[in-house]
Amino acid sequence: MSKITAGDRLPGDLDKKTLIDQIIRVDQAGEYGAKRIYEGQLAILGDSDAAPTLRSMLAQEEEHLKQFNELMAARGTRPTALQPVWHMAGFALGAATALLGKEAAMACTVAVEDVISEHYREQAAQLGDDEKELRATISTFRDDELHHRDVSLAQGAELAPAYEALTAAVKAGTRVAIWLAKRI
Repeated sequence: MSKITAGDRLPGDLDKKTLIDQIIRVDQAGEYGAKRIYEGQLAILGDSDAAPTLRSMLAQEEEHLKQFNELMAARGTRPTALQPVWHMAGFALGAATALLGKEAAMACTVAVEDVISEHYREQAAQLGDDEKELRATISTFRDDELHHRDVSLAQGAELAPAYEALTAAVKAGTRVAIWLAKRI
């Protein structure tokens, strides 16, 4: 995608404020969902050798969420109406994958972070120089998400039972969550 300028808009394209609000809303929702996934995983794996890794990734997601909450307040962006759904679904996804074992929990992270890193890349490409700070934030968070993916791979994610099916399902769910959070 190319950067959006006023002269590039086509009928049906979002105006700049709507686009920025959508970016902040969906990213805040995603960081909230990620926080809940790690909380669900830690509820099951909190005493395991995976706990320090999960706690470290959770701390980064909490920092991301804090920054998006601040952006929402500063820019007057409304949160998604689906926040209660993300609260329950994120925790449930984290706990369910953790119940399948450490490797499945890590596979969940790989899948989510693959989708989110691509999502952040696309968003950063849409932002012009008048949104350098937001673009830099998104790019930094993308790097963090890629790091989470790489750590999860190193922790044995690909050894999870039915790795391909599990990651495909989690990726599909993540894409649906992004689509919904943009609109609701």
